[in-house]
Amino acid sequence: MIGGDAAGMSAASQARRLKGPGELEIVAFERGHFTSFSACGIPYWVGGDVPERDALIARTPEEHRARGIDLRLRTEVTEIDVAGQRVRARDVDSGAESWTAYDKLVIATGARPVRPDLPGTDAPGVHGVQTLDDGQALLDTLARARGRQAVVVGAGYIGVEMAEALINHGFGVTVVNRGKEPMSTLDADMGRLVHRAMEGLGITMVNDAEVTKILTGEDGRARAVVTQDAEYPADVVILGIGVRPETALAQAAGLPLGAHGGLLTDLAMRVRGHENIWAGGDCVEVLNLVSGQEQYVPLGTHANKHGQVIGSAVGGGYATFPGVVGTAVSKVCDLEIARTGLREKDARRVGLRYETVTIESTSRAGYYPGASPMTVKMLAERGTGRLLGVQIVGREGAAKRVDIAAVALTARMTVEQMTALDLGYAPPFSPVWDPVLVAARKAAARVRAS
Repeated sequence: MIGGDAAGMSAASQARRLKGPGELEIVAFERGHFTSFSACGIPYWVGGDVPERDALIARTPEEHRARGIDLRLRTEVTEIDVAGQRVRARDVDSGAESWTAYDKLVIATGARPVRPDLPGTDAPGVHGVQTLDDGQALLDTLARARGRQAVVVGAGYIGVEMAEALINHGFGVTVVNRGKEPMSTLDADMGRLVHRAMEGLGITMVNDAEVTKILTGEDGRARAVVTQDAEYPADVVILGIGVRPETALAQAAGLPLGAHGGLLTDLAMRVRGHENIWAGGDCVEVLNLVSGQEQYVPLGTHANKHGQVIGSAVGGGYATFPGVVGTAVSKVCDLEIARTGLREKDARRVGLRYETVTIESTSRAGYYPGASPMTVKMLAERGTGRLLGVQIVGREGAAKRVDIAAVALTARMTVEQMTALDLGYAPPFSPVWDPVLVAARKAAARVRAS
C-alpha cells in the first residue's frame, strides 16, 4: 500500500478482515506522521469547532500494526518498478533507501495542494491546509501573529471553510477569488448568494482577481497579497486554490492517467491494463454517472469506498465502485451550501439540452419558529425530464436535502417522478411540500412546456 490515509488504510483493513496475517502480508508506506485522519475536518479543528487534533484520527498507526499491518511511517515510495513488481522507498529522516517486492500493489498517494509559482508563496506565514502537520503549523502562526488581518486565496470549499475558521480566531478576513463568484462548483447565480452571505458575515470578497505575488516584510514573513489591481494586508495567508492528483510516481511508472491527471481504473478500482495494481482515493478519476465522463472528485467519502472495494479484491473477494453523481456540501458560519449532479456549464459541455428552475422556500413550515429561507436550483433534461443536477443554498436544514437529489440522480429519475416521492413531513422539519419537491414540480412543468 502506497499511502496511509483513507483509501490506503481502508484497503489494508478490509484486506486484513478477509485474510489473516498468515495468509496475506500487508506492507503500508506513509511519508507523513499520521494515518487514517480526516483532512476534511482540519478547517473545523483550526476554527475551534473540533477541540483537538487527535479527534480527527480514525485509527492510529499502533492500532493498524496491532491488526498485523506492517505500517512504515515517514517512508516515501520514490519509484515503482512495474516489470520487476517492486517499489523503492526512502526513509524521510535518514535518507536510507530499500526495495520491497509485491504481488499486489495499491496506489493511494492522494492529492497535492495547488501552490502557484509566484513570488512569496513559500514565505513564512503562507499556509496550505492538507495534513495535520499543516493544521498545527497554521495554528502556531495564528497564535503568534502580530496583527489580525488574514487573506484567503481561493473561494472553493477549503477557502470558504478557512474563512470561517479565521473569523473564529478574530481575524479580519479577505477572500481573493479569480472567479466571478465564490464556490465555482455552483452556477454563478447560486454563487452570488454565497457571496452576499459571506459579506454579511463580515468577510470581504474580492472576485475576478488574480494574485500576482505575496509581499514579505523585513523579517521575511508574508505581509500582503497583491493582485493586478490592489494590495491586501495580511498577517497570515491561506492558499485554498484546490488540489491536484498526486500521480507523478504513477506517471513515471507508465501507468495510465486521465485528462485531469488522475489514474484510470476499472469498476473494481484496478488500474487499467494492470492485473495486479489497484488505485483509489484522491489520486484517481471516477465516472460521473450523470455526464458519463471521467471526473476528478477528491473527497474522503469516495476514498473510503475505494478502499473497501480494493481491499475486497486484494483479500480475494470482489466489489465494485460504479461512479459518482458529484455530491458535496459545505458551510461558512451558518450558511449551508450543497450541490449534486451537473451545473449548467457541465450540461452544455456534454451536449445536453436542459431546463432550469430556481425556487425560494423555507427549511420548516413557515409558521414554525426557526424557519429559514432556502434557495434551490434544479436542472432537468429537455424532452426526457431526467434530473441533471441540484444546488441548494440556505441556513440550518438546507444542505443535507441535497441527498434526496443524489439518490434521484443515481436512480436516473425524472423530475416528474420526483414529485411523487414520499418524504417525511412535520412542521418542525419541512413545509408540506419539501423545497426539493417544489423545485421538481416547477421543473416538471417547465419540461412539459418546452
